[in-house]
Amino acid sequence: MKDILIVVDMQNDFIDGSLGTPEAQAIVSRVAARVEAYRQAGRRVIFTRDTHESDYLATFEGRHLPVPHCIRGTEGWQIAPVLRPGDGSCVVDKGTFGCLEWKELAGGARSFEICGLCTDICVISNALILRAMFPGSEITVDPACCAGVTPALHEAALAVMRSCQIDVL
Repeated sequence: MKDILIVVDMQNDFIDGSLGTPEAQAIVSRVAARVEAYRQAGRRVIFTRDTHESDYLATFEGRHLPVPHCIRGTEGWQIAPVLRPGDGSCVVDKGTFGCLEWKELAGGARSFEICGLCTDICVISNALILRAMFPGSEITVDPACCAGVTPALHEAALAVMRSCQIDVL
């Protein structure tokens, strides 16, 4: 078990909403089990939340992915209720794929486990940002607790993470 579990974008829109997939739906219970294990062990859990505003379609991302999703305040923006992010967990809203506040959020942690959605976009972005910010740290990704936009992109992202010395279980 690592110092911190980072749960990336386990939001309704990515699970069964506008960008949901069967693969995303399939990992929810496994991610919930990891969250519970970290909580039971007294370890930190940090949730990221993809956050867009009502003008999403006019943004750079919106022009490249013209599917409104994770609009602040909507049901799709919410983290899946089974994960219960409210009980002592930190929730970080991010307007792009990766969070740039990991140094401040880590609080001295030197090992990280990452899970969530989507492996080939936000999971890999955050894993590589962590690798750059904490070059000597242990970073682990469990493929069974992640899902990509497609299974092929999930596998491709895992291969890239392995090549960047991220431990893919």
